[in-house]
Amino acid sequence: MHPTREPRRVLWFRRLALAGALLAFCVVVLGAWVRLTDAGLGCPDWPGCYGHVFPDSGTHHFARAVHEMIHRYVASTLGLIIASLLILALINRRDPAQPVAPAAALFVVVCLQGLLGMKTVTLLLQPLIVTAHLLGGLTTLAILRWLSLAPERRPLPRTPTELRGFAGLGVAVGALQIFLGGWTSTNYAALACPDLPTCQRSWWPGMDFKDAFVLWRGLGIDYEGGVLANPARVAIHLTHRLGAVVAGLTLLSLGVTVALRARNRRLKVIGRVLVAALLVQISLGLSTVHWGVPLTVATLHNAGAAFLVIVMVTLLRALWPGASLRQGERAAIRVVRADGSESSRG
Repeated sequence: MHPTREPRRVLWFRRLALAGALLAFCVVVLGAWVRLTDAGLGCPDWPGCYGHVFPDSGTHHFARAVHEMIHRYVASTLGLIIASLLILALINRRDPAQPVAPAAALFVVVCLQGLLGMKTVTLLLQPLIVTAHLLGGLTTLAILRWLSLAPERRPLPRTPTELRGFAGLGVAVGALQIFLGGWTSTNYAALACPDLPTCQRSWWPGMDFKDAFVLWRGLGIDYEGGVLANPARVAIHLTHRLGAVVAGLTLLSLGVTVALRARNRRLKVIGRVLVAALLVQISLGLSTVHWGVPLTVATLHNAGAAFLVIVMVTLLRALWPGASLRQGERAAIRVVRADGSESSRG
């Protein structure tokens, strides 16, 4: 039996979510560009810039102000798309195929993102706030990507369902590594270890872990340029490197396993894309250190992290059939084998 097609209204909802996901990807990359060009305080007020809707040509650090305001404009446009998605979800809420709860959760996340964006400026680049803002941006991207994908309309064979736990582990490890990457960037620790594979020509240099991971240091501190001493920055950088090894091996194993064990062609392709994206991301990370954090490569490294989020969400969506299928639809596509076990008919 062929899967039931989604209603046209839901189809347009998913198309709008896809447009939002693409824009969210741009927002994440622009946010990295703003951070890396030290433009986070290019506009010290919010939501305007030195009292203007757009920076005046005579504005102090005009180029940095422009970077910051472009980021704000694109993020605001994304906010409008997300508000529209919530409105569409509420209008179509009686349709079983229409996801409502994720759209509502997405709206809450983007509201919190706006608050974090404001606090990023008013709290003078407090690392915890900036890192939370980065994670919120990637969470927004992940939910939009999830909403853009129609769920699998038929039960999966046993092998893919057994991969769900492994995929969940991959998401958890990847999220922790993204946090470490954000913490490294916001504490200006990317150059703390300029050599590879050692760090300051030592396999285990002097480090201050106690000071490195203090999440909150109080108010009234200007964090632009960083406030940590070198041993603390070295501790952050080396932790990020060790995390990259763990995350890299985990995601590489996941991608290879999915590519080899899955019988579904879509899953096999996703597994291969995950492996390729991971290898590119590792190469970008090594290049960032080797070449001294060049702006273009460092920005691409952030884009690579966002793309990995997209791939992982795509994998999770493929591994979880739609929970909203009507019971009649489920019964119609299940047959009982002679031995009493159940399978699906395509």
